[in-house]
Amino acid sequence: MPNFSYLWSALATVFIMKCSFLLQRQFAYIGHYLAKELQATEGITSFSGYVYLRSSYQFLKTQKDVSYSTLLLDQDIHNEWQNEKIDLAYLADLEKRIGQPNLWPYLISDRVIMQEQLQREYPHDRLRYSHDDLLKMLQVRAKAIDAMMAKERPDVVFGIPPGGLGSMLFYHIAKSYGARTFYVAPSNLQNRYVLSEDYTTFSFVDADARNNADVLLTSEDGAWAREFLKNFREKPLPNFEKTTPTHQPVTRKQQFGFLTRPARAARALVEISRAIGNHFVSQDRHDYDYIHPFWQNVDLVKRKLRNLRGNDDLYDSFDPAVPFAFFPLHYEPELSLLVLAPQFTDQIHLIGQIARALPVGMSLYVKEHPAMVQYRPRSYYERLKKIPNVKLLSPTLSGFAVGPRAKLVATITGTVGWEACLFGVPVISFGHQNFNALSNVTHCSDLEVLPRLVKERLNASAYNETDVLVYLAALHKHSFDIDLKQLWEEERDQEKRRQGIAPLARALARAIKS
Repeated sequence: MPNFSYLWSALATVFIMKCSFLLQRQFAYIGHYLAKELQATEGITSFSGYVYLRSSYQFLKTQKDVSYSTLLLDQDIHNEWQNEKIDLAYLADLEKRIGQPNLWPYLISDRVIMQEQLQREYPHDRLRYSHDDLLKMLQVRAKAIDAMMAKERPDVVFGIPPGGLGSMLFYHIAKSYGARTFYVAPSNLQNRYVLSEDYTTFSFVDADARNNADVLLTSEDGAWAREFLKNFREKPLPNFEKTTPTHQPVTRKQQFGFLTRPARAARALVEISRAIGNHFVSQDRHDYDYIHPFWQNVDLVKRKLRNLRGNDDLYDSFDPAVPFAFFPLHYEPELSLLVLAPQFTDQIHLIGQIARALPVGMSLYVKEHPAMVQYRPRSYYERLKKIPNVKLLSPTLSGFAVGPRAKLVATITGTVGWEACLFGVPVISFGHQNFNALSNVTHCSDLEVLPRLVKERLNASAYNETDVLVYLAALHKHSFDIDLKQLWEEERDQEKRRQGIAPLARALARAIKS
């Protein structure tokens, strides 16, 4: 009788799926629970990962549920850069493999290394390293990831969109080894998320909307899209409620509210004392991205002092009867600028270019992101006010009071652009975003042609609502309900985390099999 054991073993090896995760800071716990779920439901047993944050790394090393064949800790790799010798031949080969078209976008994406932020609050912006230092930091990470990929040869790489040097290298080097990459991101529909193979867009949504428009319109998802659009226009809801003016300290009174609430001030003092105490036992305190409680409190005091005067005298009145374009300032520094629009991180310069691109008789209204009001210095707004044709709106105004009435919305990557599409307002975007796929949006990557694009967008033919409905239907079809932010930042019960992450595990399993 023939012996099939060798053949069976070979076939089993062929079908073993290898997964590598980007386990970024506190997302490491979400990634781990996802690995547990894939192990239990899909039989995937080969896992590796690139980890940020020493405490997350220690958790992964000591847990017993999932065996990770390789775990790289970004902070440990970073510590080796001073001993690294620049290898120009290696860097040139790396640039050929993963350049965009060169390696600078990888460095620009990292706010910790390039701006010393995270450890320090905005508007702190300081580069402490030389050009050679930066090359060494890039090289030491790339070589470590190259060695990991050569050893593991993962079939699939998964995580959140990259937001730093190591994470961007991880994804692009993995792709150079033939791995499929999957990212989970907010869908622009409340508490619904999508998977994509490309962090600059929603790949599965785009493909379905492009190829199956008629099917989507007549499906249950098409019916949902029509109902959603109708309800949204009647009563628009923000994608992230906590970033609206009603949930952020957008006035000076709100920023100094702790002075009239002794209990709140006492809690803050307890938290400060706890942070200082934890500092002396923290295993992360020598890492390059560690948030030192001393500087944290220095920045807190500086922020409060900056806001003593307030900015009320700088705000212009809002007159919706006057033709206007609308530009909402972006939260920064974040991947929405550093990764998705690295050439447009200077928002003041961009606003000046937009203002000069508008036709005679049209003003540019600019409004601050509610979450940035307490951080942005007064001098920033004073510079904006010097730009002719720019009017600064109070951050207490809702974006829904302004955007739908605009003749044109200009945004880098903000969700205000998505909301404008739903209201039928023309949009010009300057960064990579999923809503760039809509016919109502013109993407601008060259400021020299901006005046022409503005004119074309303002004179464009009628709004294509069918296009929006098709995209909404595809977005609903490929998204899933999960309160990922709550699971990521707040939930501590392990069983609730496991149950909560199940929709993401099912979506990832389907994507892997597609």
